[in-house]
Amino acid sequence: MKDYIVERAIDIAQYVLANKSTVREAAYAFCVSKSTAHKDLAERLPEIDRQLYEQVAEVLQDNWDERYIRGGEATKQKYKGSRIKIQRI
Repeated sequence: MKDYIVERAIDIAQYVLANKSTVREAAYAFCVSKSTAHKDLAERLPEIDRQLYEQVAEVLQDNWDERYIRGGEATKQKYKGSRIKIQRI
């Protein structure tokens, strides 16, 4: 594995731990695709640093467990102000 990939994987992992961020947020912060960030965290990181991987896996699992809540909140905010009021004649 090339040095820049190893360095990027460790940097993304440390970012996720420091900010409790999602893979999407980490990918945006490092200007890589979500797929690349996920591959770095899920496939490459265990080979590089197992202990760091286990810490990141806990954060990602928490994000996975909470995703339906965040999705529900986003939908709620989206439709909060867009109710159509029907007037009765």
